[in-house]
Amino acid sequence: MRQKTFLPLALICFVQFAFSQSKIDYGNNPVAGKYYNIRGIKMYCEIYGNGQPILMLHGNSGSINAFEKNIPYFSQKYKVIAPDSRAQGKSKDDGDSLSFEMMADDLAVLLDTLHVDSAFVIGWSDGGIDALLLAMRHPAKVKKLAATGANIWPDSTAYASGIWRSWETDYENSKNKPRTTEKEKNDWKLFMLDWVQPNLSLSDLKKVHCPSLIICGDHDLISIEHTTLIYQNIPQAYLWVVPDSPHETLIAHADEFNKKVDEFVSTPFHDWK
Repeated sequence: MRQKTFLPLALICFVQFAFSQSKIDYGNNPVAGKYYNIRGIKMYCEIYGNGQPILMLHGNSGSINAFEKNIPYFSQKYKVIAPDSRAQGKSKDDGDSLSFEMMADDLAVLLDTLHVDSAFVIGWSDGGIDALLLAMRHPAKVKKLAATGANIWPDSTAYASGIWRSWETDYENSKNKPRTTEKEKNDWKLFMLDWVQPNLSLSDLKKVHCPSLIICGDHDLISIEHTTLIYQNIPQAYLWVVPDSPHETLIAHADEFNKKVDEFVSTPFHDWK
């Protein structure tokens, strides 16, 4: 008679968890997603897991899906709050203007709406800028932040060699083109957001009082020098330049990124290395 094989319960649970996670379409998951009335728009947000809240903020023209390699890790330990920023993903915005300050204020209201007094924050690219501004404008809302690939002003000194020149060409070639569809108008609004913003100074960074992990890749489109300036002007900050990494640190090096950010979030600032 054939002998039965019994798998350890922990292994069964792990396999079930891995299988369930693989089926999730982050950014398009009706089980976890909901719209919230936030400052004149319907903001789409997905929530996963339980524990201390951790807010994840995606980059320009992106969506919640940017964190598909990060949400499964963090949702095992934290309550992950992942919104689509204004005018991006499923969060529509018909207005003709957009600013990082506006998006930071959206996030503060979203946290209030969710009855979250304060959260850890992970921001990538434009989401990193949003994280910094949320900490400046609503300091009580941010326990700690990790910002990767963020800049604080828009010029050639903030970007790696050749990036700004390329964008300048795109701007000159596109500025006079007619835009008739909603998508064309929205795409241009998002392009202009990064073309003329943010407009922060080094002294503004002194307003970031929470412990901060400032990150970039060593082949990031944001220059290492600019990232270092951000780190140097935040009172409680660490710098992490990810080796052999492009702008997408949280994707290209997801396992290392998840572990290191988790350690930073969960360890007292002066004890973390």
